[in-house]
Amino acid sequence: MRLTTFDRLHQLTLMPRIFPVNCYVFEEENELILIDAALKMAASSIIEFAHQLNKPINKIILTHSHMDHIGALDEVKKAFPEAVVYLSKRDARLFAGDFSLLPGEPEKKVKGSFSKDILTKPDVLVEEGDEIGSLKVIATPGHTPGSISLYDEKSGVVIAGDAVVTKGGLFVTGEFRFTFPFPAFATWDAETALKSAEKLLALRLSCLAAGHGDLIIEPEAKLRAAIEKRKHQLQKGGQ
Repeated sequence: MRLTTFDRLHQLTLMPRIFPVNCYVFEEENELILIDAALKMAASSIIEFAHQLNKPINKIILTHSHMDHIGALDEVKKAFPEAVVYLSKRDARLFAGDFSLLPGEPEKKVKGSFSKDILTKPDVLVEEGDEIGSLKVIATPGHTPGSISLYDEKSGVVIAGDAVVTKGGLFVTGEFRFTFPFPAFATWDAETALKSAEKLLALRLSCLAAGHGDLIIEPEAKLRAAIEKRKHQLQKGGQ
């Protein structure tokens, strides 16, 4: 796996050139927070990296329930059995195999790959504004109904899951790109995803970390441009 570090955030990337799948280790003083668990093949690299830092993974936060974000969860939990697993209250329904929509949600089909084989269950269900160590939960639905981002107010780092994509440039999830179309195929509702990206733009950002693609440093101008482009596409009736 490729390692990229910004401040206290470590990005671990599987297949960085072909199909980048990221997970993140956020370093606290005496512990580590794992954000997302990538694919199953990432487990040994995640565990080894934690041992290199000589700190335990005490918290595991899942930004959403798609398979490429939870694949190594069981193996990491076995290595760090005391780790508490966090997932949004809304996406916990998807995690459990319930794809029905809630009242008021856009009537769009929930898309993407979900696993019935993950044995580890979330311990804590979170919502907007909850704090997990140094990280604040930001509700950023769109890719899935219960997608969340994590924000470190002190450093200005946001780990956005698949609210945005940075492979081949920064764009709002749901926008189709021939060079990397997969997040668009798995996005539930484009209009909701756009609103979530606008929500992230309102934060003080020093670093934008996505589920797929490189870290974006000082991302405000690029994120603003991506939002304006996506807004124009949707106004014209595009997907």
